[in-house]
Amino acid sequence: MSVLRDTVNYVLNLGAPVFVPIIMLIIGLVARLKTSKAVKAALTLGVAFSGMTLVVNYMMDSISPAAKSMSKLFHLSLNAIDAGWTGVAAITWSYKSAFLFFPLLLLINFVMLTFNWTKTLNVDMWNVWNKIFTYVVVYYITGNAIFGFLVASIQIIFELKEGDMWQRHIEDLTGIPGVTVPHLIALFAVLLMPLNKLLDFIPVMNRPADANALQKKIGIFGDNTVMGAIIGALLGLGAGYSVSGSAKLAIEAAAAMTLFPMISKLFMEALSPIADAMNTMMKKKFKGREIFIGLDWPILAGRNELWVTVIILVPIELIMAMLLPGNTVLPFAGIINLSFVVAALLLTGANLWRMITLGIITTPIFLYGATYFAPIITRLAKTTGAVKVQSGQQLSWSTFEAPDFRLFFAQAFNGQWWAMIMVVVWVLGFVWLYIDQNKIPVPSKRYITNLGVTDLDETKKDDVKTQQVKSDLNGEITDLDGLNFSNVSKSKPAKIFTINDLDGMDFSNVKK
Repeated sequence: MSVLRDTVNYVLNLGAPVFVPIIMLIIGLVARLKTSKAVKAALTLGVAFSGMTLVVNYMMDSISPAAKSMSKLFHLSLNAIDAGWTGVAAITWSYKSAFLFFPLLLLINFVMLTFNWTKTLNVDMWNVWNKIFTYVVVYYITGNAIFGFLVASIQIIFELKEGDMWQRHIEDLTGIPGVTVPHLIALFAVLLMPLNKLLDFIPVMNRPADANALQKKIGIFGDNTVMGAIIGALLGLGAGYSVSGSAKLAIEAAAAMTLFPMISKLFMEALSPIADAMNTMMKKKFKGREIFIGLDWPILAGRNELWVTVIILVPIELIMAMLLPGNTVLPFAGIINLSFVVAALLLTGANLWRMITLGIITTPIFLYGATYFAPIITRLAKTTGAVKVQSGQQLSWSTFEAPDFRLFFAQAFNGQWWAMIMVVVWVLGFVWLYIDQNKIPVPSKRYITNLGVTDLDETKKDDVKTQQVKSDLNGEITDLDGLNFSNVSKSKPAKIFTINDLDGMDFSNVKK
């Protein structure tokens, strides 16, 4: 057992930029991709992960001090320290049973692939930690380790099924074929789904509102770089920065917003040949069956709608932390709400107005979730000894990942009747989401103008108009087969009659 633990820990300690490319190299070779192409793809993927990690950290390091400064201006003083997802993940990996969840994920994934219950092969092993954390939450609430493993297994199943559900939307948003995101944070879409459906009744929410559409409407102010600079400057001024400090934050935000889509292209370059080789192999061996490669959420980080939304939500989170009665968590390390925005991006098809609206509505859920789970996170920190918590303080995570799923399932297994009802409602909500996302148009074709054409691409618009003209024709080109046009000659155009030409004509002998 100790050998297994040490092996798993060693592999995971390599980190996603090393571990995931190794896995993808093996997959590429198994799929009979040329060795040179497989090696290059794996290395490019490692570069993409490293680059995206650098830019994400750069963005968070720039925004977090502004958030801290803003909290001082608001005179916020709350006793639960926000460790963010990185802090909670580090503590969770220190838990004594952590290594058992690596084979658990592989086993469930293998069984579901074998019986064709999923198309997703999840290679995102780093995020095994969120299954471990679910186990800890359930174990601490119920006192039963078996229940903890059971709920973690249920989570894995839902993640694989959402991987199937999101794949075509992710391909449309990123341009990367054959990949998906089987991550717990995207399951927050179950809770967002009914709210998003209500937004269907607001006309402005049904218009194209991704970064490209906005740029066409507002010109240079919709450009990635300019938009980042404006948001960074406003955030700096709101945090009480000097003009120079605000200008510095503006440039940092602009740099990140410019680099995100550039780095996202590396994911496409790395993953496309592997995905193609994998699907070719599966079609030969399993009669046309598809397999999707499950990766971490950063493959979506090239979408600037994601970053615009989370930055706009920063002051809103701080204001709500101050005003919400009973909240004990001061947003700091987790101020960038990735736990919300990935699900919102996928569910809304990168519609900024919807994403921001949903973010404002659901921010209290995360703050109250962080308050509720603070004692559990504090206990985990003390049990593992990974973090020292001062007396009278608690440790938490202001944008707690999947607070709805973990609360409902943990308390349901604890015997709470209300939680059992909410589990049933949540599962039905997932079924609704799954059915809806499998039939709804992909993001680039979802928001329609009064012409029946999206504003995203003028070329596509022309194509659609051409199709509309064709559909208006009464006949088809095949109806001309067999007709003889040999005697047709060029002549003067026929006279065009008007209503006045009917005057004096006799129609008395015309029969119906």
